Amino acid sequence: MRKTISALIAISTCFIASAHAQELNWKKVDETLGRKPVVADDVHRYGFPRTDLSVTLDGVTIKPSLALGGWIAFKPAHGGAMVMGDLVLLDTEINPVMAKMIASGLEITAVHNHLLRASPATFYMHVAGHGDPVKLASAIHDALTESKTPLTVAAPANPAPAIDLDTARLDQIIGVKGQANGGVYQFNVKRSDPIIEDGMPLTPVGAMGVAIAINFQPTGGGEAAITGDFVLTSNEVNPVIVALRTHGIEVTALHSHMLDEQPRLFFMHFWANEDAIKLANGLRAALDKTASTKN
Repeated sequence: MRKTISALIAISTCFIASAHAQELNWKKVDETLGRKPVVADDVHRYGFPRTDLSVTLDGVTIKPSLALGGWIAFKPAHGGAMVMGDLVLLDTEINPVMAKMIASGLEITAVHNHLLRASPATFYMHVAGHGDPVKLASAIHDALTESKTPLTVAAPANPAPAIDLDTARLDQIIGVKGQANGGVYQFNVKRSDPIIEDGMPLTPVGAMGVAIAINFQPTGGGEAAITGDFVLTSNEVNPVIVALRTHGIEVTALHSHMLDEQPRLFFMHFWANEDAIKLANGLRAALDKTASTKN
């Protein structure tokens, strides 16, 4: 009964937030951050890829959309907006950016690695906040000036890099339709259970960073480098570790991204570079250990 009441409150809160979504000054947020968002339902998500970095791992030059795609997402909430994000930083940038963030009242919810052996090493700072979206955007922009994160948007590559993989077969194995982005084939796999933070359902889950993310970057001859993160409840963590390791996929990090989400979630990052179909089957085996959806 208690869970039912909580769900009803969350749904009501979501409807109220949606009603206020059009009142927020999104144009000013765009101008402050210097870029246009991807809009999904009531969420405005802004990308901050580290296109300035040349990062290699096991001989693979990592494309920004594989593992260097920082982002900030705004969702109407409680008369303003809640903001969540994941910023890609070098070790020398972490504390200067953090100092600016906390001085502006933003919260730091995690700082950690996603990859191993990458050169240069990259770290990931998860941030959160609530309030006026323009003020939040200004605080984030000011903090990022303490890093070399590009604050102007480069023109997209034309034509877009080809995905030299059997994407139809990958779709079939993973169980959802993937999408090409900057030379990387990406999947977002939803969990079947609702995720709530600060009384708000974190929907759509892909835009809010709580979908299982799986990325394939072609490396030639039908092979691909894969990385991403599984979104897991505590009882799923070790079964997924075993499934990944059994199929030759490294587990490179295990940690939290948020502080007060329900249910409590853990994020497991992974890496491999091998035959793409073989790796997809390994990822499918791991997905089968989770409460995730499959079309």
